[in-house]
Amino acid sequence: MIETLRIENLAIVESEEIEFGPGLNVLTGETGAGKSIVLGALSLLAGSRASPQLVCEGRDEAVVEAVFRTEHLPDLESRLEALDLVADEHELVVQRSVQRGGRSRARVAGRLIPAAVLAELFSGRIEISSQHDSQSLLRTEFHGRLLDTAGGLLPLRAAVAEDHAKLRALDEELAELRAAEMERERRRDFLSFQLGEIDDARLDVDEGEALRAERSRLAHAERLRDEASAALTLLAGDLGAPEDANTADLVSEAIRHLEGIEALDPEIAPLLAALRAAREELREAATELERYAARIEADPARLGTLDERLAQIEALQRKYGGSIEAVLDFRNEAAAELERLEGASERAQAIDALRVEQAKQLEADAKRLSKGRRKAGKRLGAAVETALRELAMPQARFEVALEPAAAAAGAPCGPGGFESPEFRFSASAAGELLPLRRVASGGELSRTFLAIKSAIREADAGMVLVFDEVDAGIGGRTADRVGRSLAELAGRHQVLCITHLPQIAAYASAHFRVEKCEVGGRPSARLLRVEGADRVEEIARMAGGEEVKETTRRHARELIRSRSPL
Repeated sequence: MIETLRIENLAIVESEEIEFGPGLNVLTGETGAGKSIVLGALSLLAGSRASPQLVCEGRDEAVVEAVFRTEHLPDLESRLEALDLVADEHELVVQRSVQRGGRSRARVAGRLIPAAVLAELFSGRIEISSQHDSQSLLRTEFHGRLLDTAGGLLPLRAAVAEDHAKLRALDEELAELRAAEMERERRRDFLSFQLGEIDDARLDVDEGEALRAERSRLAHAERLRDEASAALTLLAGDLGAPEDANTADLVSEAIRHLEGIEALDPEIAPLLAALRAAREELREAATELERYAARIEADPARLGTLDERLAQIEALQRKYGGSIEAVLDFRNEAAAELERLEGASERAQAIDALRVEQAKQLEADAKRLSKGRRKAGKRLGAAVETALRELAMPQARFEVALEPAAAAAGAPCGPGGFESPEFRFSASAAGELLPLRRVASGGELSRTFLAIKSAIREADAGMVLVFDEVDAGIGGRTADRVGRSLAELAGRHQVLCITHLPQIAAYASAHFRVEKCEVGGRPSARLLRVEGADRVEEIARMAGGEEVKETTRRHARELIRSRSPL
């Protein structure tokens, strides 16, 4: 429910704040006093289009703000939570501003949101019925929700919508898979070629360095052999020139000199031992060097093989990475992608099977929904006609037509089921039943809206319902019936009603009078809550005109007494 409504600089209202109550809230006042401004303010809060012409003359911006109580609206609070909008202790502050330049802003819980989101949040929660606007009755897409609410079919309606969404999601995925089939084939061929090229090379992480070392030995075999032989000659001597001194002979000569003095000075012993060890190491080094030189041979065939292998490795590195490790990493990634691509056709087959089952589920749920709608439509039509007779429309007829709804290709039905419910109306017994939006006048529309809401009030509680022109063309006993229906409806909803009839105003839980005055030479409107004697005076004015007599006051007091509480 709306707890507080604040209006600033809207039309001729400069600054007013209204504290609405639960139940039936009525707004009264003379014609042209500004009652419709409250209606406009509520429309803005419900997400309707904002016009810069709404801004008060001489002001730059109009602001409408309301505090909503949300403790009895768990679905709204869940939606707010999903949007990261928090109702503080079940109090939700909603603000709409309109600038003279045409720009409009909406804020919920202090955060800016698009007006479209505001409209979505309060769709089905604030309903306005007036001479010029009935948010639900003039939109046939909303008739289905009202019908499904009346029949207790909202869970089944949601199941059909979910079934349809799942089917469409499968169709979209399948279409994407099939549209990309040719590209997948090209990609699969390319990846297969790359994998074959790398796998055929049989790379080893450590072989690159080993191959380069072997190639270096083969490419420089002659020099390696010559240098090794020269070193061997220095160590062990040249067999062709035995008179030349070599390292081994020199070390042996040094050992003989020291052995001659070892007995004279024991300190020579460690040095002598070191030379003897060095001689053995030199002899061993000479042996290894001789073997090394013997192994070195020129092998042009092997060198050519090594060059080819290294060229192959380097080519792969240029294409797939700067090292063998990088090439192998690329190979693993390509293999994984190829596996995913090869699984795409299997996924398409799986989706086909899932789609068949999902279409069956959608069709089954939609048939159940249609069956429930046919029953609910008959009940609702009869209940609304009964309510219309109570509202002084004895000849009025009302029915719920179930028009076939278009279905997307390949789907058994649309997201709302097999049909699109539409309310049809005739004000006379002989008239043709036509779509409600085409034949009902403003007063008829408001009373029909009241009749529908009265018929489903138990199933559709917790809304804010706003009525204007509901009393158009009625009076006397009919006005009393309308007032009683509004009061009964207010037992399940917060109802706001703009009325000119005292019979209706007398049923109010909270009564507000709109007065027109002048402030600074400009017309202005004030909104006052009337209670006690002031309320009696206002209802007397409505019943007797500007000249209120005591008899009229007594009549007003009797109206209030007989209708409160209902």
